[in-house]
Amino acid sequence: MKKLLTKIDVPLFLMMILYSILGLVMILSASSVSAVLRYKVSSYSFFIRQIVFVVVSFIVGITIVLRVKTDKYKFFTPFLIVGIIIALIGLFFKGMITNHAQSWYDLVFFNLQPAEFSKSILILYMAVFYNKSLKQKSRGLYYNLIPLAVAGFIFVLVAMQPDLGGAVIIAGIAILIFLTLPLDKRNQLKLFKVIVLAFVLGGIALLYSGTNLLNSRQLSRLQFQNPCSRYTEDTGYQVCNGFIAIHNGGLFGTGLGNSTQKYLYLPEAHTDFIFPILVEELGAIVGILVLFGYVYILYRILKIGKETQGNVQNMILCYGTFVLLLLHLLVNLMGVLALIPLTGVPIPFLTYGGSFNVNLILMLFVIQRISYENKITKIQREMERL
Repeated sequence: MKKLLTKIDVPLFLMMILYSILGLVMILSASSVSAVLRYKVSSYSFFIRQIVFVVVSFIVGITIVLRVKTDKYKFFTPFLIVGIIIALIGLFFKGMITNHAQSWYDLVFFNLQPAEFSKSILILYMAVFYNKSLKQKSRGLYYNLIPLAVAGFIFVLVAMQPDLGGAVIIAGIAILIFLTLPLDKRNQLKLFKVIVLAFVLGGIALLYSGTNLLNSRQLSRLQFQNPCSRYTEDTGYQVCNGFIAIHNGGLFGTGLGNSTQKYLYLPEAHTDFIFPILVEELGAIVGILVLFGYVYILYRILKIGKETQGNVQNMILCYGTFVLLLLHLLVNLMGVLALIPLTGVPIPFLTYGGSFNVNLILMLFVIQRISYENKITKIQREMERL
């Protein structure tokens, strides 16, 4: 284990610890009031549960994920993709409805959201599939569309919960991974035309199927501009209070724990709107530094991906995780800032929630395993040159 830890990407590991601690601090601050007034539990309730999620994630990441060679992923990834599809289908029969979406399983001690794990499992599946298919050049060109068909099926299952934000991120992951594949540009263009045609036909089918992918509450979110002009309406109330929180913070903030907007003005302050609370309490300068920190994390993931020395599977795992993190950041922040409709997508590390944070931390440990293998490969090649 000591040998493993000495060859991981130390800057990325330190950022994982730093942002996990920052997330715990902000969840304690943001959730303390609503925990007592709204949920009638201890002010430390959400904080304690999040500590458990984070600690368990790091323990599993260090003791298991770091030890498993990435070339072993091909043995269990098929079971994971079948399992997650079954879990998503099962939600329609056994799923718990929260905030008008049937997206969770009630497992007594915690709620499991399969859609979050479907993102990382899809990345694993595409990485393993394309690593194998690109080596077997005898396969037909359109064979490469199979993972996109699987991604499309997962997209539909998540959208029908309905969880539009999660579905959009799943689609984004699949398409952007496909665009990174080392395919001949002409072949890639042919496949891309098929993908576009499939989306158009799928959209037409959904329009005429009579299926309501969005409930009335989510349809109202499509009215997202100028939220403060609709302060008394559901379509503007929460986003406008997020604006007020950011304005209250100014450059240096009101002080940790001193937010006024968390007093039920932002009823979900510890989830989707935790970034405005961070800015209100710690100030715009800290908020900007946090954003730069995210950029640095993305840079480290991208750097590790570029060092995979032609290993298609590990390259896709890195780029897929990069896209996962980037899309969550963009969709959350742009929704909070009323640049796009609010979709309820968590921001990495800061938002309260077990499924998303466990999934994210474990994927970052996958990246750490790849970093370790990159360094071992580099040492071996240098020895061969001697």
